[in-house]
Amino acid sequence: MNKELMEALDVLEKEKEISKETLFEAIENSLITACKNHFGKSDNVKVEINRETCDFLCYAEKEVVEEEVEDDCLQISLEDAREIKSDAQPGDIIHVEIKSKEFGRIATQNAKNVILQKIREEERSVIYNQYFEKEKDIVTGIVQRYIGRNISINLGKADGILNDSEQVKSEVFRPTERIKVYILEVKNTPKGPRILVSRTHPELVKRLFEAEVTEIRDGTVEIMSIAREAGSRTKMAVKSNNPNVDAVGACVGLNGVRVNSIVEELRGEKIDIINWDENPGNLIQNALSPAKIVAVFADPDEKTAKVVVPDYQLSLAIGKEGQNARLAARLTGYKIDIKSETQAKDAPGFRYEDYLDEYDEYDEDYEDGEYGAETEYPEGYEEEYGEEGSDGGYAQDGEYAGEGFEDEYAQDGGEYAEEASGGEYIEEGGEEEYEEEIEDYEDLDEYEKAAEDIKE
Repeated sequence: MNKELMEALDVLEKEKEISKETLFEAIENSLITACKNHFGKSDNVKVEINRETCDFLCYAEKEVVEEEVEDDCLQISLEDAREIKSDAQPGDIIHVEIKSKEFGRIATQNAKNVILQKIREEERSVIYNQYFEKEKDIVTGIVQRYIGRNISINLGKADGILNDSEQVKSEVFRPTERIKVYILEVKNTPKGPRILVSRTHPELVKRLFEAEVTEIRDGTVEIMSIAREAGSRTKMAVKSNNPNVDAVGACVGLNGVRVNSIVEELRGEKIDIINWDENPGNLIQNALSPAKIVAVFADPDEKTAKVVVPDYQLSLAIGKEGQNARLAARLTGYKIDIKSETQAKDAPGFRYEDYLDEYDEYDEDYEDGEYGAETEYPEGYEEEYGEEGSDGGYAQDGEYAGEGFEDEYAQDGGEYAEEASGGEYIEEGGEEEYEEEIEDYEDLDEYEKAAEDIKE
């Protein structure tokens, strides 16, 4: 039993994670290479290694010849063959053992180089496979040094490169500092794996939340969309698959402990977490938070949305240098046009009246029986008007209201209300005056006459 060889193989397997079988193959190839360097040929050389005891045998297959030997590497005389095998006959193949101790210095050095080269190749392959599995995931690394504008990050068994384009401009790292990075790509090169990492990728925030929030890891809470401007602000939409679990609350944590740890890792980057909604109007309204929204007119087919906000909320909705609106557009996938209430009065597509004609045409067709009970409603009708078959007008939040326009639409200091009065436009304060005048009339005819006089 070759204990020294066995111990050496055990150490290599443990430290470098290289399988023993691979090492055995490397030793076999090195002995064959040594034989070739020593004898000039290795076509008939065979190496056998016992995997249990690590004992090895190197031999050459030679043909027994009765006449003169022409090639010592391939042939053996009958006399010499019978010393190895007493019943050897001309034409037989005899296994002639090769003593590895007889190899010269050059042959031995070449054999050593073959083994070392194989170990290096396998080590690079193991490291590549290890980090290739972590591609699109986060790892913790130690800042080593600056290489020009790039930064070398020690990831453990390999070094990653944080390119200038993947760095947050406001972040400055010191050597030996520990940071979390997102593995963008792992390339296999002759010099070993080349690992590209990032600190600006939106998936970095997503992976940090997956590591920090148990509900995201087990699938109870799902991250539906994420938009990020690295170093400044991130918006993230989450959805709960369990009605008893609050998605936003799970991500924020008790007293904000969960989200604060991620903000700290991102060096103070602000994170907005909103609830995901299948209704595009509600989703856009959530995405534009903290701004208050008056109305949202979304077109799912064109992926566009028109948003009306109070005058004093316009700058908040747009954000600094348009950041809030830009992130909301990336988060929802909609092209968002934002106007204040004053601007929306004269802008087509930003008023409820622009959509009333479309509803009235549909309502007439419905009453005439064009749309039967079994007929599907026109595409997009439910998104704009609410539930099928409901009658009414637009509400303040952009949804179709219940019967009677009971949600009042404020405009030019007056209120348009369609109640028992039949839908007249009543000037501010006129409703109270109207009610006072008709209190004294009991007869219906007198009541109507008084009403006409007041309106004139």
